[in-house]
Amino acid sequence: MFDDEIEGQLIEEIGAKGWRSGGAEVSELHANFIVNRDHATASDVASLLARIRQAVAERFGIELELEVHFVGVFV
Repeated sequence: MFDDEIEGQLIEEIGAKGWRSGGAEVSELHANFIVNRDHATASDVASLLARIRQAVAERFGIELELEVHFVGVFV
């Protein structure tokens, strides 16, 4: 497991700052934060996180671990 600073750097290096899914957006200030810009749903956040994790895995071969646990079904 990496610390938050390193994870944030990896996310920034894939160019994810500003990426959006629905109302959820990767913060322009710190890439390790998801911001609710426009009534984001849990599905918006889950989709954005999946995109980020996939891009980091493809570029660096690293699986980021979530610090949160989703409960339920997100469609």
